[in-house]
Amino acid sequence: MKALFLVAAAFCLPVAAQTLKPGLWEVQQKMQGSGEMNQAMEEMRKNMANMPPEQRKQMEAMMAQQGVQMKPGAAGGMSMRMCMSKEMAERNEIPANQGDCKTTSQQRSGNTMRMAFTCTKPPSTGETQFTFTSPEAYTMRMTATTTAGGKSEKVNMEGTGKWLSADCGNLKPMAPAK
Repeated sequence: MKALFLVAAAFCLPVAAQTLKPGLWEVQQKMQGSGEMNQAMEEMRKNMANMPPEQRKQMEAMMAQQGVQMKPGAAGGMSMRMCMSKEMAERNEIPANQGDCKTTSQQRSGNTMRMAFTCTKPPSTGETQFTFTSPEAYTMRMTATTTAGGKSEKVNMEGTGKWLSADCGNLKPMAPAK
């Protein structure tokens, strides 16, 4: 379940388009699936909230190395902070091709970008739509079908992205996909 959330998080990164500012972004997202998946997500949230300080620091350091600060968010969601470099914005790059996930199509019309993706771990496919409301904000909707425990599951995610600052502080931009 944690792997699926991290895959989804990769698709919710600040979408680097010419209209968005480089710098520190905060992404709020909430995922919904079957009752079993929702229960697993709530368990993950609780585990993160109740993690011993030493273990939490270790997990936060690991996530920071990947360019993400992650914590439980409001209303059962997750909150992440990520750094988008000037170069990422200039390349009009969506850092979604992370790990084993690949963007299979991408279209932009006006303030809306649609993309389709496929991943192998966990096996999943889906579509994401970003709506850019300003150079400092966007909304996102994603639908995906994944396999968990040998069963096919449909997952929906909604989120928002908000630019916080031109300075990312200690957080480094995510490494480009290889």
